Amino acid sequence: MRPSARLSEDITAVEMDRQSEDDMEEQEEKEKKEKEKEKKEKEEKEAKEKEEQEKKEKEEKEAKEKEEQEKKEKEKEKEKNKPKELFVINPAGALYYNWLFIITLPVMYNWTLIIARACFEELQHNYFIYWVFLDYTSDLIYLADMAFRTRTGYLEQGMMVKDEKLLKDNYVTSFQFRLDVVSMLPTDVLYLVFGLDYPEIRINKLLRIGRMMEFFTKTETKTNYPNLFRIGNLIMYIIIIIHWNACLYFSFSKAIGFGADDWVYPALDDPEEPAFGLPMRKYAFSLYWSTLTLTTIGETPPPALDSEFFFHVADFLVGVLIFATIVGNIATMISNMNAAQAQFQSRIDNIKQYMQVRKVSKDLEDRVIKWFDYLWNNGKAQDEREVLRYLPDKLKAEIAIQVHMDTLKKVRIFADCEAGLLIELVLKLRPQVFSPGDYICKKGDIGREMYIIKDGKLAVVADDGVTQFVVLGSGSYFGEISILNIKGSKAGNRRTANIRSIGYSDLFCLSKDDLMESLTEYPDAKGMLEEKGRQILLKDGLIDLDPANIKPETKELEEKVNRLYSVMELTQIKLKKVLIKHKSTTKALKQQIRDLEILSGEDVEDEEDSDQEETKIEIVVGEETKEEKEEVEEVKEGDEQDGDTKEDEEGKDGGEMKEDGKKDEDKDGQ
Repeated sequence: MRPSARLSEDITAVEMDRQSEDDMEEQEEKEKKEKEKEKKEKEEKEAKEKEEQEKKEKEEKEAKEKEEQEKKEKEKEKEKNKPKELFVINPAGALYYNWLFIITLPVMYNWTLIIARACFEELQHNYFIYWVFLDYTSDLIYLADMAFRTRTGYLEQGMMVKDEKLLKDNYVTSFQFRLDVVSMLPTDVLYLVFGLDYPEIRINKLLRIGRMMEFFTKTETKTNYPNLFRIGNLIMYIIIIIHWNACLYFSFSKAIGFGADDWVYPALDDPEEPAFGLPMRKYAFSLYWSTLTLTTIGETPPPALDSEFFFHVADFLVGVLIFATIVGNIATMISNMNAAQAQFQSRIDNIKQYMQVRKVSKDLEDRVIKWFDYLWNNGKAQDEREVLRYLPDKLKAEIAIQVHMDTLKKVRIFADCEAGLLIELVLKLRPQVFSPGDYICKKGDIGREMYIIKDGKLAVVADDGVTQFVVLGSGSYFGEISILNIKGSKAGNRRTANIRSIGYSDLFCLSKDDLMESLTEYPDAKGMLEEKGRQILLKDGLIDLDPANIKPETKELEEKVNRLYSVMELTQIKLKKVLIKHKSTTKALKQQIRDLEILSGEDVEDEEDSDQEETKIEIVVGEETKEEKEEVEEVKEGDEQDGDTKEDEEGKDGGEMKEDGKKDEDKDGQ
């Protein structure tokens, strides 16, 4: 090959290489541009999407803010429209009771001193500044009481009303509001007309007596000595009545003229009796006269004028009516105070009489009397169930929980029981008191109760009653295993020790029947208690693990016998049903044979005797069917309670028997 040709080929190859390189570069640039374009488009797209997303988020945020704002506005409107709640005074609370005490003071002041100041002029003149201060202080308390009443709640459908408007309306529309308004009328301006010697212009202040009566009623409910409080209250009423009558007597004497006759108050300027002109003597003499007149226990000078007669008659009527009522109430209260003691004493007298008639030994009689004395002196004479029987079950349970729950939880077998069962049991605990030397239980006795010691000491003694093995104190318990009737117990449900009271002992008793009644609603707890008792017996080696020696419970045997008896009754019913069907079928066949004989012309046998016998049988069968119907109904009721499917089928057979009986009766009628 020529060199020129080779050179040209090389040049061509180089050019081709260059061209390919250029093409590659162009391709790369093109691809690069496309990538940049795609990247740019992607960035633009992402920016656009981002912008749209931001816009969307912004719109959502604005919408959310708008919703929240609307919600807040609605809540504000709701709060505006919502009844305004405020501090409400509970009429059953301590604050209300304390306020009643405060308002009672000015009421008592007005009721005792307005009449005295009006009748005894020296009292009004000499202490006028003090009266002004006390009068306007009581008026301020009256005003505060009206404001207090607007904040006093009341119950509506069992809920305390707390709305300000409703509370105000309730007070304003009440009759008491009218009395309060009248009592606050500014009658003191009449001092400018009549002068300062007429305090009776404030007589309207007496209309607040209702607050004082309310305070006395609430105090009577709260106090632990209601009878004493009632007696004190009645004595106060007596004193107020005598006080008012004394003031009226002095004023009436003044109107007639002091010393005009023997009936009125003596002359003030009598030189022989100068003391009658003193303020204290005026009130003391008037009070003395009022007491004698109203109680009618002393003699007073007879009236001379007609007006005096009328005043005296009015006093006698007031004395008879009011004091008869008050004395009667006092007698009732005193008898109520002694009612418990009288009832207790009557019980002792009856037992004494019984022991005398039955010639009980003197030693035993003394023990009985000492036991009663202990009950009365230690406040244990009351029957808890009788005292609490008027309370609702909920309150009764709460009292029993506070009084007895800690005691019951000390018993180890009840330690982990559910609260519902403990509440049931705590209501069934009965207190019992034993005298010194009394046996709570003896070895071999059937255990029907368990005991928890509340107070006192018991001794576990030998059969001789003297040797003491151990002393049980407050919080101890015994007999809990015997009332569970645990299968396999070597002692059964009998006591294994003699337990005797050392001194006077207070015990709580829980009977077996009460425990089993409570456990019917708590089957899991029953199993747990039996397992706990079994573990205790196993630990003490007092349980027999041999199944052959475990005797079935009496209740289980009774249930089995009852089941067998029910099966026998059902079998008898089925047999009677078969007998009835047989008799009815036999009768129908005889009738058909008789009809065929008549149709064939054959002589029919004289079967009058047989018909009579059949009639007798039918009557007996009819009577049996009635009894069977009753038995079937009883069985059906038993089936519904037991839920036994087999007995349900028998009940259906009984129903068929009824239908067959009815068919037989229809045939007999035909």
